[in-house]
Amino acid sequence: MAGNIGQALLLTTVAGLATGVGSIIAFFIKKPKTSYLSFSLGFSAGVMIFISFAELLSEAVAGAGKIWGFGGFFIGIVFIGIIDRLVPEVVNPHHVDVASYVSEAGTDEAIMKTGIPTALAIAIHNFPEGLVTFGTALTDVKLGAITAFAIAIHNIPEGVSVSVPIFYATGNRKKAFLWSFLSGATEPVGALVGFLLLMPFLTEKLLAPLLAVIAGIMVYISLDELIPMAHRYGHGHIAMFGVVLGMFIMALGLLMF
Repeated sequence: MAGNIGQALLLTTVAGLATGVGSIIAFFIKKPKTSYLSFSLGFSAGVMIFISFAELLSEAVAGAGKIWGFGGFFIGIVFIGIIDRLVPEVVNPHHVDVASYVSEAGTDEAIMKTGIPTALAIAIHNFPEGLVTFGTALTDVKLGAITAFAIAIHNIPEGVSVSVPIFYATGNRKKAFLWSFLSGATEPVGALVGFLLLMPFLTEKLLAPLLAVIAGIMVYISLDELIPMAHRYGHGHIAMFGVVLGMFIMALGLLMF
């Protein structure tokens, strides 16, 4: 397990900094194609939901029993739910209409008041996602890589939602990229905090229920954030196709390896 720590931190960092990729895309594509956003968010949700139930929760139940496994799952949901409630809905990242910044006029000050709180909200949400990626990779590097990939996909539109309003308010690409970059940097911070807090106590007995907690967090993020955001772009069937395809690809991957 100790040999996976460096890889777990690396995967978490890559996933978190995908917000920076979103800001780069925003500079070259002024109005993101909403069908792509719907599909990618749905795909990410499908991957995360399938992993949670097919791998993480099942391993947790096998290793810790049904009471601790199912209990850990709902503890994860409550944990991320509390964090979600602490962020006001008006600045919650899955209530942001990215494309409207380009098409609708507004004062620079008003746009900045949207962009910066969005960056802070995303940073708060990314903190537990870092713990999710780190915990999964610590258990199984392959699953950690898949989880990091899914989280990175959904971090890209979040990066767009941060960088676009700040860029339009300031005209400064570097400042827009920096805010987007920093909002994703909290994922490796979350992983590092998790590492420092859990490693002294992390045993095989604790690791199994931790997987259930991670599964609960991932399912909550998928159902509360990714799928609703995918539908907001007006391509419900494309979003659903992404969900099913994400699950199908993960099923094939688990059958093959």
